Amino acid sequence: MSILDIFAKLESQRAEKELSSKIEYIVVGLGNPGSKYENTRHNAGYLTLDTVAEKCSARIDRSKFHSLVGEGTLGGKRVLFMKPETFMNNSGEAVGEASRFYKIAPENVIVISDDISLPVGKIRIRRKGSHGGHNGLKSIEAHLGSNTYPRIKIGVGEKPHPDYDLADWVLGKFPKEDAENLKNARENAAAALTLLIEGKTEEAMARFN
Repeated sequence: MSILDIFAKLESQRAEKELSSKIEYIVVGLGNPGSKYENTRHNAGYLTLDTVAEKCSARIDRSKFHSLVGEGTLGGKRVLFMKPETFMNNSGEAVGEASRFYKIAPENVIVISDDISLPVGKIRIRRKGSHGGHNGLKSIEAHLGSNTYPRIKIGVGEKPHPDYDLADWVLGKFPKEDAENLKNARENAAAALTLLIEGKTEEAMARFN
């Protein structure tokens, strides 16, 4: 084994040890991997998680659980941040694997996703509930075996008309005029997430819903 191989192994062990520290919450930002999907409506969860990670000086840059992951402290709790790379419709594969590894109950898995029923700039917090036809949430519910996980929904706006193809809409990119409203939504979602982790769900819902 070369000296470079030894250093690589030691670095891998160090990273694994760091990731295996006591995790109390998992925060998942939903989206699709790859440059093709950057800044698309379906990636509102990814974009919001970037804002959250920046605020707590976390780096989401390690590959684990079929995701990009990182750790940080939020609301006084140790949190695993996840961007599943399984593509949206199979997000539950990654989330289920991580929750089983850390033995995290669904109530401590917080999912950030896009929502076409909300205007851009609005967010909605739910303690639990149905997937509402969102394929990413549907997959997570199936793999957790529960719909009792909290979620923060980021408004991406309704389709321009009923006949507009839904896939084309959610995979379309945010126009420049949405930038300020989207930034506000991401900032509010980060604040709401901290309250959720602190156990102040009712306060988060009262302030931001």
